[in-house]
Amino acid sequence: MSVDTSWIARFEGLAGLAPADHARLLAQARVMELPPGAVLFTPGAPCGVYLLVLDGSVRVQMIADTGREIVLYRVRRGESCVLTTACLLGEEAYSAEGVVEEPTVGVAVPAPVFDELIARSDAFRRFVFAGYGRRVADILATMQAAVFHRIDARLARHLAARAERSIEVTHQDLAVELGTAREVVSRCLKAFEKRGLVRLGRGSVVVVDRPALQRLGETID
Repeated sequence: MSVDTSWIARFEGLAGLAPADHARLLAQARVMELPPGAVLFTPGAPCGVYLLVLDGSVRVQMIADTGREIVLYRVRRGESCVLTTACLLGEEAYSAEGVVEEPTVGVAVPAPVFDELIARSDAFRRFVFAGYGRRVADILATMQAAVFHRIDARLARHLAARAERSIEVTHQDLAVELGTAREVVSRCLKAFEKRGLVRLGRGSVVVVDRPALQRLGETID
């Protein structure tokens, strides 16, 4: 995987940086190649960088005291990490975990440079808060779905949205995505199979009737 040294051009919102700020960011930020499975941050850890993703995917998830996990969001190409942003702005430690899902190229902007540009650059401030606002809306939608929407409808919507007909995924993986227990996911999948919506295999789910899953996914109460 080649590292792009002109990475700033990949983020449209940074095009308006003043020349001095552009040079400062390019000189101080570190472009990193991140392997799958790498843990970028954990709950309670201090936040020392502003994270951007050039390519790949970073999964941000929370783990409860009971061990149950829920995926909050993913940071993908051209996006920033809202939790990192919040921790830097509030001078707080991380409250969730960030895990690299696939070969990823990320950009780490040191906290002092982030603070400096936030204070003096209108263009950088707009870029940071635009990304922050979009992601907060996504997280609220995730939380709303977890609290108010039926789990079978959420699972049906998740499966229908996957491009592959055969999805290599475990029941535990799906439970983490939806923020529920593996046993609940297993019951729903077995019910879907009885209705002819999916076919279950070892570590895989084959979507048989995507239109029916999509209709079920529209059920919200």
